[in-house]
Amino acid sequence: MKNIFVGNLDFNTGEDELRQLFAAYGQVDRVSIMTDRETGRSRGFGFVEMANAEEGEKAIAALNGSQVGGRTLNVNEARPKVERSGGGGRDRGGDRGGRGGGGGRGRW
Repeated sequence: MKNIFVGNLDFNTGEDELRQLFAAYGQVDRVSIMTDRETGRSRGFGFVEMANAEEGEKAIAALNGSQVGGRTLNVNEARPKVERSGGGGRDRGGDRGGRGGGGGRGRW
């Protein structure tokens, strides 16, 4: 299995069009284009899962830098999703100093 990132998509490119593009290189298991939560509009990137890793490599080599919808695609192997902390890096502990009041942790 090969998970592939596809960036710089034209905002009008649909999942069916993306599937057809990659299907020329092998079996496509899943296609998802990321959309904005509020507007539902494409965010300009997506992911393609191909059943066979070798076919996925061929698709990456062939499609990276190709033109679709007037835009040059950025196609490469997807990196594993990095877990983000929900606090935005604010909860690091330790003395915050200069915030008045006792206690080692200042209030945000």
